[in-house]
Amino acid sequence: MDASTLATDRPIGIAIMAMGGQGGGVLADWIVALAEAAGWVAQSTSVPGVAQRTGATIYYVEIIRPYGNGRPVLSLLPVPGNVDIVIAAEMMEAGRAIQRGLVSPDRTVLIASSHRSLSVPEKAKPGDGIADPAAVLVAANAVSARFVCADMQALAERAGSVISASLFGALAGSASLPFGRAEFEATIRASGVAVEASLRAFNAGFDAIDAVPPAPIEPEPRAPAILGGTQAERSELARALSRIDAMPEAAREMLRAGLARTVDFLDVAYGHEYLDRVAPFADPALLTEAARQVAVALSYDDVIRVADLKTRAARFDRVRREASVREDQMLATTEFMHPRAEEIIATMPRGLGLAFERSALLTRLLRLVFDRGRRLRTTSLTGFVPLWLVAGLRRHRRSLLRHGREMAHVDAWLALVSRHVDSDPALALELLKCRRLVKGYSDTHARGLSKFDRVVGATDALAGRADAAEWIRRLREAALADEEGRALDGALRTVASL
Repeated sequence: MDASTLATDRPIGIAIMAMGGQGGGVLADWIVALAEAAGWVAQSTSVPGVAQRTGATIYYVEIIRPYGNGRPVLSLLPVPGNVDIVIAAEMMEAGRAIQRGLVSPDRTVLIASSHRSLSVPEKAKPGDGIADPAAVLVAANAVSARFVCADMQALAERAGSVISASLFGALAGSASLPFGRAEFEATIRASGVAVEASLRAFNAGFDAIDAVPPAPIEPEPRAPAILGGTQAERSELARALSRIDAMPEAAREMLRAGLARTVDFLDVAYGHEYLDRVAPFADPALLTEAARQVAVALSYDDVIRVADLKTRAARFDRVRREASVREDQMLATTEFMHPRAEEIIATMPRGLGLAFERSALLTRLLRLVFDRGRRLRTTSLTGFVPLWLVAGLRRHRRSLLRHGREMAHVDAWLALVSRHVDSDPALALELLKCRRLVKGYSDTHARGLSKFDRVVGATDALAGRADAAEWIRRLREAALADEEGRALDGALRTVASL
């Protein structure tokens, strides 16, 4: 081939790391349309992923100036060391691009949203499995030629659009492509879809490039609001708040939050029961931890609470807001539910529930009727009314089988803690923290409760040792390490050998 026919330009490679629903394909299409409108040659491809949240996809775009009548040969995939711009629609997606070698310090502009969408492993870990984004931030600054970062998701939501539009604005604001702002905006207008909202998000993303991040605002402590109810109930809630005001100041904020949670779970009298259980802890550190853990324990998840939360007006408003539903649009919400026979029995009065538990025939019949997955459309009467009726059982909770068992378990736990308050306050504190092992409902609750019982069950063997509190902490962390409990098994064997 005659050397005079060879172009000296090289294409600009742009990799987009996005998840399902974030508009990564739209963003790639906009970049292609932008380049082609300017007379450039563009090519885009995508490599879908699986089992990563809602499906992570790498979109790759190459654009190049035209050269005579020749047709350029463009790459179908991003090649490490040869990518000019990486756009990540989430912080850990930026980390994934760095791991794949797509970000180079000599050429790559990295544009990333600072928000997080937790991965399946992060959500599945019994303890705090959330990965620390700080490591990604350090790496992004170190390995990129330029790092642009802002919460593009929040900007898009405030504009009533999706993150692809704010990322397109950030791309324009970074001046990484040889096109002006007006050309970017014209591309959005030419698409003809949600133009005004997309432009608002685009402008927010463009302006965020040089904006100074605002200082974090400390949330103000909130006391439970006295809303609704009879005059007697309002008076009792005010009395509960005055009881908190007489307790150590360091624990008051947590106590108010716990009171709000327990009153919301059942009634004002239940809020006083909560305060009765935590009041014996005089030490501020123990009282603060008890205020947190006892409130969570008393507001356990059951079928009634699930139904209550799913039928609240505030939840429908939140779903509409998160889905960006307009006033002239209708939204259908479908709940996926799979109640077990055990949950149904636990919702029965104590005597009836025990009779069902003792009868293999009755339990089998319940499984035939209830033990299967079902879909309820709560935006229809046939789906909403059954859940609303179940939620109405909350006023009868004190007489139900599950509630009696939960209260007995809580009281036994607090009695164990109280036995060690004077002799080993550090051990008492660690035993209070162990309640975080119990969470969720159905199988998740059963596994957590089993781990909790095994951890606190080691107290008698450890009591009196100088390192008893440290061992309970180690057992708790081992219980949180994996769902199956293998780490806890090993830690308990070690304790048995002491």
